[in-house]
Amino acid sequence: MSELHKFLFDGLPVRGMLVRLTDAWREVLARREPGQEYPPELRDLLGQMSAAAVLMQANIKFNGALVLQVFGDGPVKLAVAEVQPDLSFRATAKCVGPVEPGATLEAMVNLRGQGRCAITLDPKDKLPGQQPYQGVVPLHGDQREPLQKVSEVLEHYMLQSEQLDTRLVLAANGDMAAGLLIQRLPVEGEGNLEGRRNEDDIGLSDAFNRIAILAGTLTAEELLTLDADTVLRRLFWEETVTRFEPQKPRFACTCSRERVGHMLRGLGRDEVDSVLAERGEVEIGCDFCGRHYRFDAVDVGALFTPPGHQPEGGGATTLQ
Repeated sequence: MSELHKFLFDGLPVRGMLVRLTDAWREVLARREPGQEYPPELRDLLGQMSAAAVLMQANIKFNGALVLQVFGDGPVKLAVAEVQPDLSFRATAKCVGPVEPGATLEAMVNLRGQGRCAITLDPKDKLPGQQPYQGVVPLHGDQREPLQKVSEVLEHYMLQSEQLDTRLVLAANGDMAAGLLIQRLPVEGEGNLEGRRNEDDIGLSDAFNRIAILAGTLTAEELLTLDADTVLRRLFWEETVTRFEPQKPRFACTCSRERVGHMLRGLGRDEVDSVLAERGEVEIGCDFCGRHYRFDAVDVGALFTPPGHQPEGGGATTLQ
């Protein structure tokens, strides 16, 4: 069962989270059509992104979707993980060329330095004119050195955008995607929960630095094979850790016939009619869950008929 564990280090300005995506991650992979399986390197990248996105969504109080994207100029055109407030998530990637065995993040996405990482916060209940918030960072460090791991990219993003020291350990394979996040908080004791920032403290917290060093000793194999209790006990046995009730991330897709219909209306009647004339129907497949939506001539006519102008007795397919 997939689980996310939150914990605090008593008396220290440090908090942490550990996520283990098991059945939920296997469900993501099982949705791929036969012959369309991800190369192992891309599979592991997408798994690490899924674990990281769940950790980041659980780390904020936000009523909306958190979308983590990596895109660039390599054989992997796009990888994306999206997490809802209830920690339901979905993930997909588009590969346009061969991924070499052992390929790093640079080799997959950032061959000529054009790779980017974007984090988007998309509110559920938008105010009029409100746009999603998006932060975009390049896939290199302060010295313009290419970053080879998505964990390094996200640590750099958190330092630049949130002014918070963060240590992130990520790992994935065909059975599990997992992550450990350690983050400095600006005050001690009960203030751990408040989340106020102080840029002057960046890099200067002995408590965070000590905990981060311990977290950095966790290997990918340990993260993928040991249960949460064992991981936390082995890493932080000298610390007093307060743990909270585990949460349960799950796979879920937000696609629907109604949303696909809205997308088709955005394409315009001429474009949709041309596909209809060529193929007899319009078929749209969801890249996240593999579900297919089909629209025949009657469905298309209903899509582009203004509300209140439907013929009596209909016959048009009802949008679900």
